[in-house]
Amino acid sequence: MAHAHKLGILRGLITFKSVTHKIWGVLILLTIVTTVEVVLGIYKPEPLKAHFLGMKLLNWIFIILTIVKAYYITWDFMHMRDEVKALRRMVVWTTVFLIIYLIFILLQEGGYVFDVFKNGYIKTDF
Repeated sequence: MAHAHKLGILRGLITFKSVTHKIWGVLILLTIVTTVEVVLGIYKPEPLKAHFLGMKLLNWIFIILTIVKAYYITWDFMHMRDEVKALRRMVVWTTVFLIIYLIFILLQEGGYVFDVFKNGYIKTDF
């Protein structure tokens, strides 16, 4: 027995009449997010070069927009919305913890490499 697909994106803010329209809607949303990333990457606005939590604000925006794109690709194109709640939570929480861990590594190692290039010496010799 086939079930009806949920035809809304952005938590139901935008709804579509068919699955084909929804695929095009998600594609347009992902294209807009990618365009914003590319424009920010090319122009690099000066106010976004301020540091926030160890990185430039522009880098945080790139990370957040990439997570948004990954969410919508997984949710709509990989049909995660149609899975049982336990599987969705398992995938989402594992991904959230992995992303937090990778951001921590990025901040730790990036700061160390920056210090090595800036000061010209190694703090710890393994």
